[in-house]
Amino acid sequence: MQVAAAQISAQLQRGLKSLYTVHGDEPLLQQEAADAIRAVARTQGYTERTVHTVAGAHFDWSEVLAAGGSLSLFADKQIVEIRIPSGKPGKDGSVALQQLAEAAQGNDSTLTIVLLPRLDKATRTGAWFGALESFGVTVQVDPIERRALPQWIAQRLGAQGQRVTGGEEGQRTLQFFADRVEGNLLAAHQEIQKLALLYPEGELSFEQVEGAVLNVARYDVFKLSEAVLAGQAARVQRMLDGLKAEGEAEVLVHYALSEDIRALKRVKDAIAAGRPLPMALREQRIWGLKERLYERVLPLLTTADLSHLLQAAHQVDGIVKGLKVPGWPTDGWQALQRLALQLCGLCASPAAKTAAVRK
Repeated sequence: MQVAAAQISAQLQRGLKSLYTVHGDEPLLQQEAADAIRAVARTQGYTERTVHTVAGAHFDWSEVLAAGGSLSLFADKQIVEIRIPSGKPGKDGSVALQQLAEAAQGNDSTLTIVLLPRLDKATRTGAWFGALESFGVTVQVDPIERRALPQWIAQRLGAQGQRVTGGEEGQRTLQFFADRVEGNLLAAHQEIQKLALLYPEGELSFEQVEGAVLNVARYDVFKLSEAVLAGQAARVQRMLDGLKAEGEAEVLVHYALSEDIRALKRVKDAIAAGRPLPMALREQRIWGLKERLYERVLPLLTTADLSHLLQAAHQVDGIVKGLKVPGWPTDGWQALQRLALQLCGLCASPAAKTAAVRK
């Protein structure tokens, strides 16, 4: 049975199962889901807990299998926790996990929790994961996307009896908060808890949040790509500054930008050749949020725009490798900024472009 992380509390209220698998790349939400399972288990007499971390191809799975079938003299119920940081249990692990999943049926003395990172589609269709899903509950932990982050912050503040002011000022406060913690949900959680220590329950002003919340945002080049395609110029600038400060390699940033430009050009050419848009996107392995962004921006981009961007990407490739190109900055980050903002400007919605002109 599959449930989303937000639904785990409701599922636990309907009854504790003997097998749970929590998978995803957001440490805070994964930890909270596992904590919720453990908390309910403790109230039902699961007082002992063993943790097994699968590391390397030669991990001894016999210890895990034995732990599931043995109880200590001091407890009649136990939690067996299996952590697989790589998401790859290996051949022996695959067999062992299937055995554990089948053994969990009707086992009221052992609660098994399997913790995994985000899994690709091929792994989720494998036999071992299928067994975990068939015989237990799988909890998928999805990241909080940037557009949903302000609401997530508001909900967390509400849970501790705090709220931002209403109207436009409150929205500005939440957006400011989100900008400070983007890409670092664990730190965002800590900053929210800090506000509970600093201020009493009730309304928080922008000045209080501005003075308390540290800039703990963390960026990656893939999120930068999404911001560029979404036409979010201010966010793109902020992310480039953050990536530079964090010591990210210029060539990696260039790769992410140029890959999008090349993929957009290939999809545009495929459409011009008569291919349906969904087919063209699949051929370029574009899906998920990127798929929706491509669908929105492709009508805004002309073939000439994309040809110009391809040429610009080629020039910036030389700059980040130490070459000088007439008409371009000699500094790699400045050149990357120009390239990113060129694409970002073309991807902005007509309304956003009009607003930018008015400013």
